[in-house]
Amino acid sequence: MRLLHSLNQKYRFCSFCERGMMDTVYISHGSPMMAIDESIPARKFLKTWQQIFKERPKAILVISGHWDTKEPTVNVVNRNETIYDFYGFPKSMYKLKYTPPGAPLLAKRVKELLVANGFKRVHEDKTRGVDHGAWVPLMLMYPEAEIPVCQLSVQTDRDGTYHYNLGKALAPLREEGILIMGSGATTHNLGTMQPSGSPVPSWALQFDTWLKNALLEGRYEDVNHYDSRAPYGKMAHPSPDHFYPLHVAMGAAGENAKAKLVHHSWDHGTLSYASYQFTAPK
Repeated sequence: MRLLHSLNQKYRFCSFCERGMMDTVYISHGSPMMAIDESIPARKFLKTWQQIFKERPKAILVISGHWDTKEPTVNVVNRNETIYDFYGFPKSMYKLKYTPPGAPLLAKRVKELLVANGFKRVHEDKTRGVDHGAWVPLMLMYPEAEIPVCQLSVQTDRDGTYHYNLGKALAPLREEGILIMGSGATTHNLGTMQPSGSPVPSWALQFDTWLKNALLEGRYEDVNHYDSRAPYGKMAHPSPDHFYPLHVAMGAAGENAKAKLVHHSWDHGTLSYASYQFTAPK
């Protein structure tokens, strides 16, 4: 408890706290090519991020679909290295660098909050940097790479409710200037991808529309059980790794939060870049 108190003191004083709580966000990061491909509409959206979301976070907690562990794990590093966790892309992709400061105190705070809320085993990874689910969108959103970044893993052998509750445990961070950012993909069935410009198939459109309506109507319990309540839930997400970051962002905002669709576009026929912002009531 002493550590929790000291971390509270460390993160309490920030410019955001005077203006209210931070919103949480879910970003569909789509293809790694978004880092260099100017034709992807979501890239243009993320490059205007600081014009739209003017509050500058004290630190960023990223829950990425590219870090899956048996139990919750945070990276505890002083400087994040760039992880190239993709294969077969242009050589220029492997020359990109995004090395923001780590956020070891935030990592400890995350661990304390999770343990205090019933997540008994939370691990620390003291070598891991940022995977492309974090650095591809962040290099467009905050290209200066000055804001400290911490990552938290997902557990794909658990369900949506588990990740929603994970987010609920992290809710106090919103009062401390921390941007909680889920990074995944609204639809993520790579085996069905088509050439850019291909029409969106019915199953992808139906799932994407169902999710949008459920979020905007505040039906978060339906989203927690998307695999049984959404049309083509298993088709849209054969593996839930890229969807669970959404549940964490939802849970961190709270059950009465209002969802807002902040960007929507498609690529490769079946890849939805729908991204959402969650605002808790004042």
